[in-house]
This record gives sequence, C-alpha cells and structure tokens, in this order.
Amino acid sequence: MSTSVSTDVQPRSSHTGTAVLLAMTMALGPLALDTYLPAFQQMASSFRVSAHQISLSVSLYVFALAAGQLIAGPLSDRWGRATVMVVGLCLFSGASYMISQSTSLQGLMLCRMLQALGGGATTVCVPALVRDRLSGSEAARFFSLIGMIMILAPAIAPALGSLILSAFTWPVIFVFLSGYALGLVVLLKWLLFGRLQAPLAEPGGSSIWMRYRSVLSTRPALRYLFLQTFSFAVMLLFITHASYLYQDFFGASESRFALLFAANILFMMAANLVNRRLLRYFSPQQILRWSVSLQAMAVACLLLVSLVYPVLWLFLPLMMMTVGSMGAISPNTLASYMEYFARNGGTASALLGAAQFSLGGLISGLSTLLPESVPAIVAAQAACAAVCLVLVWQGSLRNQ
Repeated sequence: MSTSVSTDVQPRSSHTGTAVLLAMTMALGPLALDTYLPAFQQMASSFRVSAHQISLSVSLYVFALAAGQLIAGPLSDRWGRATVMVVGLCLFSGASYMISQSTSLQGLMLCRMLQALGGGATTVCVPALVRDRLSGSEAARFFSLIGMIMILAPAIAPALGSLILSAFTWPVIFVFLSGYALGLVVLLKWLLFGRLQAPLAEPGGSSIWMRYRSVLSTRPALRYLFLQTFSFAVMLLFITHASYLYQDFFGASESRFALLFAANILFMMAANLVNRRLLRYFSPQQILRWSVSLQAMAVACLLLVSLVYPVLWLFLPLMMMTVGSMGAISPNTLASYMEYFARNGGTASALLGAAQFSLGGLISGLSTLLPESVPAIVAAQAACAAVCLVLVWQGSLRNQ
C-alpha cells in the first residue's frame, strides 16, 4: 500500500480551515446524540411517557445513522459529495424542526429516524472528501486535526443542551440543531464545495451492490475496518459502564464523575497532538502499531488491577490510557483504510461507519448481560483490544 502524498495539497492554513469546517460537519452526530440528553425528563413529561421511552430514541438514531451511511455512501460516489451532503443536511434540518413540533412519541421517533438518515448521509462524505484530496501521512494528519476538534463536541454538547434549557423549553434544542445544519449548508457551499474534485468513477458498473462488492473484495483494507470497529468498542464499553465504574463502585459524586470522565478526553487530546507530530517522521501504519500496543498493554494492566487491587488512583490512569489512545488509533486507522479507495471512497466510508456503529454498538449492548463487576467489564475491553492487537501485528508481519 502506498503512503505517498497527493499532489493536490493545499496550504497549511487552508488545511486548518477545511478541517474545522469538516469537523463542524462531523459534529452533527455528537450534537444530535448528546445535546438533548438533559431534556429527557422534560420531554417525557411533555409526551406523557417515561424517560426510558425517550431514551429509546438514542438507539434508534444510532441504527438509522448507520443505515443513512450505507445508502448515501455509494450515492456520493455516483452523484458527488456536495449533492449528497446538501440533501443530507436539508433532511437533518427539516427533521430537527419537525421534532420540535412533535406532539407524540411516535412522531418523535419517526422524525428522529429521518434526522439520523440525514446525519448519516452528511457525515459519511467527510472521510471520502479527505481521501479525494489527500493520501498517506498527509491524510492521517488531516484526520488527526479533524479528530482533535471533534473531541470537544461530545464534551460540550450536554452543557449546551443544559444552557438552552435554562432559558427555553426542550423544542428549542431541536430548533438550534435545525439552524446549525442550515448554517453548515451555507458555509460548505461558500467555502468548500467550489473547490471539490469529482470522485473517480469505478469502471465496470455503478450500482450500489457493485460498489460494495468492489470495497468488500479489497481484503487488505478489511483488516483496518475490523480494527477500527473493535477499538471503537473498547471506548463504547467504557462509556456504557462509566457510571457504574466511577459512581457505583468507586463512589464518586456527580461532579467528581464529570471530572473523572473528562480525564479520558484530556488523554485523548494529548494522544492526538502527539500523533500529529509523529506523523512528520513515521508512517500511519507504524504509529498505529504502537498505539494499539499501548492500548493492549494498558487494558492488560487494568485487568490485573481490577482483579488484585482495585483502587481509583491505579484504575484511573490506566483507563485514561486505554480509552485515550483512541486519539492516535482512529485517525491512523481511518487513513490506512481509506488509502485503498481512490475510487468508491464514499462506499468505503459508509461500510466503515456502519460496521463501527452497528457491531461496536452490539458488543457494547451485549456487555450489559455480563455480571455487573469491574473485572467483567475490563475483560470485555481486553478481549476487543486483543483482537486489535492481532489484526495490527498480523498485517505487519505479512508486509515484511
């Protein structure tokens, strides 16, 4: 696999501006998932249902997001990224406004599904856009820059929702999301779409099935697809059980829990910054091997601590390393995977996104069937990290 850099490289200032814009686009997902979390009780009262019923809209959004990606990815290869992104953003905006006007749980769920389809159609184009312009280490640096900005979105989204609720009622959250999407349409058309290259056409057929068959037949790339999926599952397992780990087991208060949770984000940001510097001297594949090995080592030590001496001052830094290493794993995995797809980048991106959310979400969901104990949770993380370790080093040995 080549790691050469595309000749269509823009000035670094242009890179930064484009990365910020694409990160704002990718932020649709965290904003749609997390901004309305503080409003669950208010929404439940409005619809005369339980907060648990409202929470089902989170799962519905995740699965519809994956479906939107699977449909829109190949269409972006055929019709172009700009067209699909504008349609996706308009669908997301319209559905968000419709949610604000909903009067029943059924209406909320239907509009939430449409919102996710639009969000999936929009965000699936971002990795493909980067691959259309860049490759190799340059693409990895760009993905790392997007990731650096993206880390902030899930951190501020619940606070933003709480701020809106302090002055308005829950429908205003979705009016805000609707306006945010429309603002992205304006910014993208003004600052980016005029400079886009048309994606390379895939010879021998343009149907969705043909495009997916072409991607699935690229076997070396599938290793990175599964690597991203299982490393993402490591993080999802932590998010799913974070409240039990820190509040129930270690007895942290709500305010202290927020700080402990944020510590993972800080390590992720640090890993992201280190990754961007290392990419000046090493290939994405080399850094990926080191990052996955660091995650595996950290989670192995975490399992030992949870079995022998489960105290917070040992548990916290090891969990920070386990989850925070995603700041270096994700951009390099994504760059290595997309390197194989100068053609059909949208289809490839769709397959990766759908696998990450559906399989990663399934692993996280199944983990709730495990005994509610720290060793069981960490063992599940360790199993996923072990799969990643095998995938990354098996590929390394094959390439030697």
